[in-house]
Amino acid sequence: MTYLFMSLIAIVSILLILVVLVQNPKGGGLSGAFGGSSSSMMGGVKRTNDFLEKATWTLAIALLVLVIAVNVVNPSQGSEALPDSQVNEEIDNAAPTFQAPVQQQAPATDLPEAAE
Repeated sequence: MTYLFMSLIAIVSILLILVVLVQNPKGGGLSGAFGGSSSSMMGGVKRTNDFLEKATWTLAIALLVLVIAVNVVNPSQGSEALPDSQVNEEIDNAAPTFQAPVQQQAPATDLPEAAE
């Protein structure tokens, strides 16, 4: 099921890229500065722009829904804790080889004579 959603996401993404690239810029850019913007209203171009804008919004919403659907169908892939690496396991399993020396006190037989 995840592979189906991933394939649909790839297809929708490619279609969205193509639809965005086909659109004319609304500001006109340099062609608007030189008087080329008046030709965009001829020959039903306005209807084409409306269709492309609706197609862009539809594909963007479809992409969002598909991405959310992938996360709902298979949520466990991102939420599991990562396993420890082999180096971390070796560090945890290694017993400490160094032990602190235990200090022993001298017997109390060496008391000064005045204390007796």
